[in-house]
Amino acid sequence: MARLVLCLLALSFAIYMAGTAACASNSTEDFIKTSCKATRYPDLCVQSLSAYANAIQRNEHHLTLTALSVSLERARSAAGFVSKLTKVRGIKPRELMAVKDCIENMGDTVDRLSQSVRELGHLGRAAGEDFLWHMSNVQTWVSAALTDENTCLDGFAGRRMDGNVKVAIRHRITNVAQVTSNALALVNRFASRHGSTSSDQMP
Repeated sequence: MARLVLCLLALSFAIYMAGTAACASNSTEDFIKTSCKATRYPDLCVQSLSAYANAIQRNEHHLTLTALSVSLERARSAAGFVSKLTKVRGIKPRELMAVKDCIENMGDTVDRLSQSVRELGHLGRAAGEDFLWHMSNVQTWVSAALTDENTCLDGFAGRRMDGNVKVAIRHRITNVAQVTSNALALVNRFASRHGSTSSDQMP
């Protein structure tokens, strides 16, 4: 009898813990979805951040840092992809020139997003003017990264650039630009919501 009671108690506790974990997970998912409403591409925002729900929890600092990290990861991947296009057989001279310009742009993007991730990661308990200064740096660098990505795409504008290279570039870089746009929106949201908070309110 005692063993049966213990088994029932253990089962009840396991069910309780599973329910608590499910509630926490749903709560984080709702937090991500609500936060992503501030972005230009909310569905992509939710899709790219949901996999990191355990790290994000319901913390805006973690959410923003994760969004920047995802953008950086995709920018690095896209930069590597673009570099390989210089070796595509039959690439036209004007395409090659545009690809080389894009390589430079994406290199700048990776550098600026890396700076942003480091700056936001080291934010710690900064508050007031100190917080705003750090966030201003992040906003400037992410905005510049987005400009670099769009500049890459501009290099392939017009019908003269139509072809497989253009299609491949637009597919990869457009995705990076959209993710970066979302990250910038979350950075701006975080800056506006926490710019005047005291240090004990920072994560």
